Amino acid sequence: MHSSSLTDLLVILLASILTNNILFSKFLGMCSFIALSKSMKTSFGMGAAVTVVTLCTAVINYWIYYGVLVANTSIFGVDLTYLSFLVFIMVIAGFVQLVEMVLERFSPVLYLNMGIYLPLITVNCVILGVMLTMIDPNLKFGVKETAMYSLGSGAGYWLAICLMAAIRQRLSHADIPKPLAGLGIALIITGIMAMAFMGFSGIVNL
Repeated sequence: MHSSSLTDLLVILLASILTNNILFSKFLGMCSFIALSKSMKTSFGMGAAVTVVTLCTAVINYWIYYGVLVANTSIFGVDLTYLSFLVFIMVIAGFVQLVEMVLERFSPVLYLNMGIYLPLITVNCVILGVMLTMIDPNLKFGVKETAMYSLGSGAGYWLAICLMAAIRQRLSHADIPKPLAGLGIALIITGIMAMAFMGFSGIVNL
């Protein structure tokens, strides 16, 4: 782990949003991306929720992993990293429950629109993928790098699902061949968007 300059942190943030967009580079989180991108309002809310949950749980899990689970930095002095998957998911699940209660209280319409996909944020591949990247020994992320990467990954998912929703709303007025209607055209658009995001690869990379 090392301390990065402001420039390094900005590079991590921009790379995780654009060139290393976790959805288009690793195709994580595709379930909610395809299912909820039919409505801009729902997509915006889902993107915001995933971003908040990813950022907060990544920082919490970072301190738990390096403060409790890793042997040479643990307060217990015992290697407990084999519990990392379980701990990460428990923290994510608890935080998602908190987000769910807040949305149900302050935005019941958005809560109902998200339906089953709101509690399923717990097993959203984007969030767990960020947690596993955070502990990658090759990247050597500190807490600031973890915060920037998790914020960028959430924002990248948010950007992607909102762009997809905008495109699908326009396509609702287009003459799409019946064999491609619905899921077919959505997957084609996803592939085209992934190739478009590859165009940023010459700007910033992790």
